[in-house]
Amino acid sequence: MPHRPASQPWRDVLLTALSPMIWGSTYIVTSQLLPPDRPFTAALIRVLPAGLLLILAGGWIPKRQQWGRLLILSALNIGAFQALLFVAAYRLPGGLAAVMGACQPLLVMALAWQVERRPPAPLALAASAIGVLGMAALLLSPGSHWDGLGMLAAMAGAVSMACGTYLTRLWRLPVAIAALTGWQLTLGGTMLLPLALSIDPPLPTLSMLQIGSYLYLSLGGALFAYWLWFRGIARLSPVAVTSLGLLSPLTAVILGWLLLGQALSAQSLMGMIMVLSSVLVVQWRMRGRS
Repeated sequence: MPHRPASQPWRDVLLTALSPMIWGSTYIVTSQLLPPDRPFTAALIRVLPAGLLLILAGGWIPKRQQWGRLLILSALNIGAFQALLFVAAYRLPGGLAAVMGACQPLLVMALAWQVERRPPAPLALAASAIGVLGMAALLLSPGSHWDGLGMLAAMAGAVSMACGTYLTRLWRLPVAIAALTGWQLTLGGTMLLPLALSIDPPLPTLSMLQIGSYLYLSLGGALFAYWLWFRGIARLSPVAVTSLGLLSPLTAVILGWLLLGQALSAQSLMGMIMVLSSVLVVQWRMRGRS
């Protein structure tokens, strides 16, 4: 493997961190600008056109022996994860769903321990646990509603994304990142198509602002963000990548404060500091590990 300068891993971290930060804007765009009560349609429009664009640009067709793993990754990273994410979002407060998602670095450590017999680094383990506690302090309120099905969907979504991230790195399909991203978005979007057609009502006539919002979710939130995400998986430790996912709800909270005037309590600020500290410690501890 060619030698990379010492600054390169941190450049990869910063570029990968853009993905969850872009995803953190999804809530405010969806809740404020898109037609309501069409979660699967929004997910479908978000991923399928972006995937088709990347496939057309890449011109790569998977080989027969690659289809099985590609379908599994597409289901875990896109199809199942997006469906479970929206089920959880509709049945749980956003804070509770985000806390469940914050468990992903711990899940990836458990997978590496069981599959590769690689015990987790104690400092990274402790920092990841602090990240979960910080997310709880940032987002949970005393009146949070603990819906059973929503909790199950949120946990299953976290497991799905953690497994997808880990297997993407473990299998390392020999293909360009753009092509790998395109096929996963396309196949995952195809899995979402029956849900969008059978559950969501048809779209109304869209305004130019709504069309622009869908374009942002597709080109920014899927094509660009997922390309950066899978690029990060190829270059960083899976634990480091999933830790960066904590920046998504953090970004959503900051945007809500800046654009919607939502209040930030002292507890929220303390939780924000804990989450940021967790992310930085995990990145430092996992630097150079694959």
